[in-house]
Amino acid sequence: MNQITFSDFTKIDIRVGTIIHAEVFQEAKIPAYKVTIDFGEIGIKKTSAQITKLYQPDDLIGKQVVAVVNFPPKQIANFMSECLILGTVGDENVVSLLSPNHEMKNGLKIG
Repeated sequence: MNQITFSDFTKIDIRVGTIIHAEVFQEAKIPAYKVTIDFGEIGIKKTSAQITKLYQPDDLIGKQVVAVVNFPPKQIANFMSECLILGTVGDENVVSLLSPNHEMKNGLKIG
């Protein structure tokens, strides 16, 4: 595993946000959802998330998640992803989302 410095870590902008919309991403090659997240003062960002094995779109609404918000936008099929939701990846690529234990203000920085 490559090691990074603390300076490297500080370049990553990880924030708390609340999912405000989720829908099936029909055009994705691997099953995924289009997710819209409110990051408070950072604004609203969209992402594609391959989290279909443990979550349904309606169950995601109102859920707080942790995401990297300073990646450049990335086109996935016909959709522009603006952030990366963080989660743990288990057997058979089952993703469990990372989230705060208590409700936190949208946009709070992790780190």
